[in-house]
Amino acid sequence: MLMDRNHIIQEYISLAKSLNGNVTIDNDTLHIIIPKESLVEIADKLFNKYQCDFRTCIGVDERPVNGYFSMTYVFTDNRNSLYLLIKTYIDSLNPSTPSIMKVVPAVDWCEMEARDLLGIEFTDREQYKLVLPPGWPDNVYPLRKEVPYNYRPLLRGTSEKISPSTELGVIPIGPYHPALHEPEYFELYVEGERVIDVKYRGFHVHRGIEKLAETRMTYQQVNFLAERICGICGFEHSTCYALAVEKAAKLDVPERAQYIRSIILEVERIHSHLLWLGVAFHVVGYDAGFMHMWRIREKIMYLAELLTGSRKTYGINLIGGVRKDINEDKKQKTLETLRELEKEFRELIEIAINVPQVKKRLSGTGLLPKEDAVKFSVEGPVARASGVNKDARRDQPYAAYKYTSFKVPVYTEGDNMARALVRINEIFESISIIEQLLDKIPRGPIMLEDFDIPEGKIGVQVVEAPRGGDVHFVITGHGKPYRWRVRAPTYNNIPALKIMLKDQPLADAPLTIASIDPCFSCTDRILVIRENGKREWLRITTGV
Repeated sequence: MLMDRNHIIQEYISLAKSLNGNVTIDNDTLHIIIPKESLVEIADKLFNKYQCDFRTCIGVDERPVNGYFSMTYVFTDNRNSLYLLIKTYIDSLNPSTPSIMKVVPAVDWCEMEARDLLGIEFTDREQYKLVLPPGWPDNVYPLRKEVPYNYRPLLRGTSEKISPSTELGVIPIGPYHPALHEPEYFELYVEGERVIDVKYRGFHVHRGIEKLAETRMTYQQVNFLAERICGICGFEHSTCYALAVEKAAKLDVPERAQYIRSIILEVERIHSHLLWLGVAFHVVGYDAGFMHMWRIREKIMYLAELLTGSRKTYGINLIGGVRKDINEDKKQKTLETLRELEKEFRELIEIAINVPQVKKRLSGTGLLPKEDAVKFSVEGPVARASGVNKDARRDQPYAAYKYTSFKVPVYTEGDNMARALVRINEIFESISIIEQLLDKIPRGPIMLEDFDIPEGKIGVQVVEAPRGGDVHFVITGHGKPYRWRVRAPTYNNIPALKIMLKDQPLADAPLTIASIDPCFSCTDRILVIRENGKREWLRITTGV
C-alpha cells in the first residue's frame, strides 16, 4: 500500500510539473501551484482520470500579502488518503480565471460564491448571483479585506419567483414550509402529477461567519462559532475547524482528547440519524414510527448531556484538545445506555422499515444513479446509497478513527430506501465504534499546553458528518484565521435534487428533498438591512 501511495504521489508531481506547476508535500497534503492556463487540464486529469473526489473551492484575497487574489480547488484521493490543493494566482487588476465547470460540474456553486464575495470572474461558463441578493451595490465584495465586517448596504426585498412564465405548472416549496424548518425555496415544474424540472434558491440566511472569524475573533473563539453553524451536527464543524488549524500549526494533540472527540462525533451521528428517521416516517404518514424514533433518541441526548454537559452545542472543543474528560462512571453509564438503545432500536426498526406504506413510498423513489452522484460530488448517505464507497473516517482518518474497525454501508439502488438503510446501518456501526473507543481510551492529558500558531500556514480537513463530509480550510494569520472557508455536505447534495426529482411523482417530492437530510443554515453561511433609516431583520432573496 505504501509503495502504491508513493507511486501515485510521484504521478501527481509529474502531472503538475508537465503543466508548469510547483509542488510541495506536507504530510497527507499536496500543495500544487499551477498557472491559470493549466487549471482546466489538471482538474480534468484529477477528476476524470484519477477519479479524485472534488470537495470545494476557495477564493482568497491575498493582496495584503502578495498583491494577488487566488483560487484553491480541494480534491481528495480517497484510496490513498491524500488531499490535493490546486492553487492558482489571479491578477488583482483583472481578477479573471478559467472555470473548471466543464470538467468538474460540482464546482458550480463554489465558483459563483467566489464571484459574489470576492469579485473573481470565471470565463467559459454562465455566471449568475448565488449568495448576494438583488440590489447589492456593484463593486462591493464582502470577503475583500478592505470591506468591514459590519458593512450594511441599503437593500429592499424582492419576489421569490425564479422563472419567467412557463406552460408547465409551477409548485413553490418555501421559503417557509411546515416540513422544512429553515428558509429555502424550490420551484417544481410539473406536468400533471409528474415533476419535469426543479430550481432552487438558497442563501436566505447567509450569516457571514467566515468574515466574522477573519476580523474580530481569536482562534479559540472561532471553535464556538463553528459549532453554531449547524444545530444538529455542530460538533462536527468545531472538530473540523480545530483539526484544520492543528494540522496547519503541526500540533501534536493528546491522544485521549482525540478519542473523546471521536466518541462525541459518533454520539452526534446517532442522534442525527434517529432524528432523520423520525422525520422520514412522519413525511410518509407513519407517525408511530416518528414518535418511537424520537423517543429512542432521548437516550442518546441523555448521553450527550452526560458526556459534555449539554444536549446540543457542547462547547468542549478547543484547538489543542477538549475541555471535558470521560471518567469511569461516565464510561460505564455510556456502555449501559448504548446496550439498551441498540436492543430497542433493532427491534423497532425491523418493524418500522417493513411497514407496507413505508416500503412502498421509499422504494424506487428519488433515484440518483452512481454516475450522477460522482458528477455532482455528493456526500454522505446520499453518495453511499448510490454506490459511491467513500467515508472520510476511513479514507482520511482523523481524531481516533484509525484505532477502530467498522463497516461503511454502501448500496447501489440510489433510492430513498437505500438512503434510509445506509443511515440505519450506520447507527449500529456508530454504537460499535463508541464501544471500541471506550475500551481502548488511553490515559493522559486532554489538552495541549503552551503552543503557538504560526502565520501563513494552510490546513484543510474533511470530517464525516451525518450528512457527509464537512470541509474546513484555514490559512493562519496573526492571532486569528487569515481565511476560513466552510463547506457543509448539503452544499454539494442540493444540486443533485435536480436529478433525484426529475420524472418523479409530485407526491414524493417532499420525501426526496428530505432524503438528503438538508441543512440549509449549514449551506447558507442574515444580512441586516436599513430601510428608511431603520434597522430591521428581513429575509432577502438571492439571484440564480
